[in-house]
Amino acid sequence: MKKLMLSLSLMLAVFVVASAQSSSGPVITWEATSIDYGTIQQGADGAREFTFTNTGNAPLIISNATGSCGCTVPVWPKEPILPGQKATIKVNYDTNRTGSFTKTVTVVSNAPNGTDVLQIKGNVLPKE
Repeated sequence: MKKLMLSLSLMLAVFVVASAQSSSGPVITWEATSIDYGTIQQGADGAREFTFTNTGNAPLIISNATGSCGCTVPVWPKEPILPGQKATIKVNYDTNRTGSFTKTVTVVSNAPNGTDVLQIKGNVLPKE
């Protein structure tokens, strides 16, 4: 009986330690993962921002952010984002292209999921 209790206690301790380790590290929490430009005029301001917070307990490092085409250019923070700190990824869409659009920005970080996909969409009307 003592061995059984000791084994159960040991298994419980391993489970608690494993659970605690899986919840540590950086966590990226987005305010929104999609931005709708709505209907805008050709040549309008194409700059938008995605805001996020590191809700984890270790520095968050964004190693890359890539637009799905050359018309979508992201700019991301190069310095580590400390726990509790907010930051933004700026996205600029080329509004000289007319018509409906849906584009993505892929963000690579050291958060547990590793990759997040952000979306922008809208419709650009030609100048009258």
